Amino acid sequence: MGKDTNYFGQPVFAQAVKFVKKSDVNGIISKFKSDRYAKKIDTYNHLMIMLYGAFKGYYGLRELVIGAKAEESRLRQMGITVPARSTLADANSRRSADVFKSVYFDLFQKLRPFLSDSRQCNEWENLLKIIDSTTITLFTDILKGAGRKPKSGKKKGGIKVHTMMYYKEHTPCAIQFTSAATHDSKFLKGLSLGKNEILAMDRAYIDYKYMESLSKNGVIYVTKMKKNLKYKVLDKEYVVNGNGKVEALIKTVMLSKHDSKGKRIVEHKARLVEYWKSDKYGKRKHATLLTNNFNFHYSQIIKIYDCRWQIELLFKQLKQNFQLEYFYGESVNAIEIQIWVALIANLLMTVVQKNLRQKYPDHNFSFSNIICLVRNMLMYYIDMYKLIYNPEKEWNAVNQKLFDQQLKIPFSK
Repeated sequence: MGKDTNYFGQPVFAQAVKFVKKSDVNGIISKFKSDRYAKKIDTYNHLMIMLYGAFKGYYGLRELVIGAKAEESRLRQMGITVPARSTLADANSRRSADVFKSVYFDLFQKLRPFLSDSRQCNEWENLLKIIDSTTITLFTDILKGAGRKPKSGKKKGGIKVHTMMYYKEHTPCAIQFTSAATHDSKFLKGLSLGKNEILAMDRAYIDYKYMESLSKNGVIYVTKMKKNLKYKVLDKEYVVNGNGKVEALIKTVMLSKHDSKGKRIVEHKARLVEYWKSDKYGKRKHATLLTNNFNFHYSQIIKIYDCRWQIELLFKQLKQNFQLEYFYGESVNAIEIQIWVALIANLLMTVVQKNLRQKYPDHNFSFSNIICLVRNMLMYYIDMYKLIYNPEKEWNAVNQKLFDQQLKIPFSK
């Protein structure tokens, strides 16, 4: 009898989390001693059941536990036990979120070779890092919210996720959580940047002192100009196209900051690239960029800043495909655990997407389609890669096999 190729030895969930090795997690457990007082649920089981909830997109602990109970026999085969709802709530509240943070970054370092884009590109793309932040609104005032207080007198809390990623990897390489009211520029102080690296950032991160330190360390930055910045023009140059229209105005400027007594604190020499271009509707758009690089062509500076949009796509991908609207707990620790688990699931699925594109280069695999198929077939014993590549063919084959088996069962009154 031939081997059945329609079924796989492990469920899709086990295939999706195969890079999360128990031996690696045990090393992190030993470092943080996170199982010291654990009697009902250990760290690895806690991580796996939270990943199960992240892939399924459950909205609450009750839904997660009931859903996991329905698949308890299959989860047990993976070495995962389904805890009680109160047990999981206590674990989310008491077990440090730093454990899950370490799991993420340990996994990120191991999977980095799979994340890099193999296509040919400009040399500067390998050195480009992008930073930005996104705010996750909370329904209770757990963390201080941002913005003005509404007329109702009630203000929602929020957690701000400060993120840095390599342009070619599309996955965060540095993350920090703060309250939504924390200014973005505070994230810059803890960043580690090497010489010749390029940093693309929004204008919220403009800080003269930090920008001057970047220039001294050989780091290139590109950001959008704030309208209220005052500067002294040292030199300027117009770029005109063949039709006589001005394409760009390039200025060399000196930015300076003074204290309350008028004493100059810091000076910073920079380059302003003011440009005009037509959008897809033919309308002329105007923008001004600020950089400390005086060698790149102005069009290259524009391309670098345009690459910053990739981090906005990352935030959109996380919020659309993983449950970051309703949380399993109200403590800061529980919220951070859920965000770290979503980041781990996102990292795992990004690797799956990269592998699929290498294995089937003729096919375009969208992240949302991959997540949808994995979510629906999470506990089915079917080859995940074949399923995502051709879901109709694979699932029809499984259904036909089940139908053939049912026909062989003798009918009895």
